[in-house]
Amino acid sequence: MMQILSMRLIRLLLALLTLFTLGGCASFATSATSRLANNLSGAILNQDDPETVEAGMPSYLLLVDSLIEGDQQNENVLLAGSKLYGAYASVFVKEPERARRIARKARDYSDRALCVHDAKLCDLLERPYDDFAAAIGKLKVGDVPVLYSSGTAWAGWIQANSSDWNAIASLAKVKAMMARVVELDEKYDHGDAHLYLGVIATLLPPALGGKPEEGRVHFERAIELSAGHDLMAKVEYARRYARITYNRELHDRLLQEVLEADAVEPGLTLSNVLAKRQARELLASADNYF
Repeated sequence: MMQILSMRLIRLLLALLTLFTLGGCASFATSATSRLANNLSGAILNQDDPETVEAGMPSYLLLVDSLIEGDQQNENVLLAGSKLYGAYASVFVKEPERARRIARKARDYSDRALCVHDAKLCDLLERPYDDFAAAIGKLKVGDVPVLYSSGTAWAGWIQANSSDWNAIASLAKVKAMMARVVELDEKYDHGDAHLYLGVIATLLPPALGGKPEEGRVHFERAIELSAGHDLMAKVEYARRYARITYNRELHDRLLQEVLEADAVEPGLTLSNVLAKRQARELLASADNYF
């Protein structure tokens, strides 16, 4: 019985994909494909059970791959693919080599989205820094979604390749991209460009060039812009700033606020559930750290 139901589901998906990609109206097919990809991303972000997401993610990834294969110039679908692959690599994949491979696919999809968005942005992050900086300096508010998504994909790729100095060298470009997002629309995606800038500023201790006070400003602004609903901002503030400055009072207060908060928030639920788990782990290890 389960095999029959599975085959029927597969056939239904194939039929839907055929309608999306071979429909009589190309614009309708593109719109339908974009909606399906965006709805899929939204459903995952709003899921409150990470284990369900982890178990289902490989199927979602194959589905979005098929959508991209059928509509390779669809910026929205490319960005949805980049987000899904990036989230899967950073949250659920434990094997380093596999994480690097999946993070690279997220980066490749975002690079393709940049090129579809504007041919002048093709191979943007491969350019010498001055040429790269000049290009992003010309971007406008309407370019923020693709700029931000590309920056997050590259940040995930750097994280997956943290032992590779060539990858780490790209961090300055990611910082510049997030700084440009802040200049154009700091409220975008709950103000998370500030969160990325806060993490970048606190990656190193002050003795090695880290800038914890600069990071603190970004963390606090990220929390403010999300009205406190983005719980991961508080977790990273505690982990990156409070720990590096040995501020136990701030550390524990932030994490207790995370544990007491409601995780359900449109677009942030999955991240918030994971933030609560990390908050418990950080609090449990606090006595050994401080």
